[in-house]
Amino acid sequence: MADDGKKDVALQDDPRVERARILSEALPFMQRYDKRTVVVKYGGHAMGDEALGAEFARDIVMLKQAGLNPIVVHGGGPQIGAMLTRLGIKSEFSGGLRITDKATVEIVEMVLAGSINKQIVAQLNQAGGRAVGLCGKDGNLIVARKVEQKIHDPESNIEKILDLGFVGEPEKINPEILEVIQKSDIIPVIAPIGVSSDGHTYNINADTVAGAIAAAMGAARLLLLTDVKGVLDKQGKLMEALTVEQAKALMKDGTISGGMIPKLETCIESVEGGVEAVVILDGRVRHAVLLELFTEHGAGTLIQK
Repeated sequence: MADDGKKDVALQDDPRVERARILSEALPFMQRYDKRTVVVKYGGHAMGDEALGAEFARDIVMLKQAGLNPIVVHGGGPQIGAMLTRLGIKSEFSGGLRITDKATVEIVEMVLAGSINKQIVAQLNQAGGRAVGLCGKDGNLIVARKVEQKIHDPESNIEKILDLGFVGEPEKINPEILEVIQKSDIIPVIAPIGVSSDGHTYNINADTVAGAIAAAMGAARLLLLTDVKGVLDKQGKLMEALTVEQAKALMKDGTISGGMIPKLETCIESVEGGVEAVVILDGRVRHAVLLELFTEHGAGTLIQK
């Protein structure tokens, strides 16, 4: 009997028991998202860190194995800038925004739909998944239109429209190809390149593409991986949950500013478009996706109706 007692104590200290407990506690969350679509926008520091990239790939493959339908949408701004520099192509800016001319959009497509997309696909496959790379041209997935960017000219005190070249926004999402893929064990990885009805290629913000695809697929969650903890209040404290109305109020009163504004706008549009909830979370945190989906407290700021 004494020996059995020692065995029980030894088992309690065994790290395998703790792993089993964690898996068991994840069960209700796995059941909640069973056969549901989760769109993950992947970018920022996490995408440039080899170790974090490998962990991200394992986490996405685990989602698929657990019965979810993950869709990965990726960015690549720094990689595009590096390639333009390498090729000696100078970017022009207007109003602080990069103008994407024909030469530049060809490089953008090469980097996004080529090297970055296939690198992520390879990481997912190496982690034991079956991934396929796509861009908005495949299956006419993303029909794009040219972005019209308005700025206020202080000299004339009137609004002017900037011509940003081949910078677009989703006009229509045709999800048929993704619906076919969902019936298989394949994980789609999407580069944010769209095509207009007249055949022109457009570079689109990856957050915007992720939001549009999440809405078109009726996703249970859209996860926007960033380089910050989430949405912070004026004291710099993380706000774990917001309603759409609260998010709008925070932008209006100046609590939210800078680059977080377009992210929140994407969140609001996605929720109003049919996504159950959107989460802004720090992609630098190890296993951030699993923490958000499979634990009680999550890992970022959740926005819902």
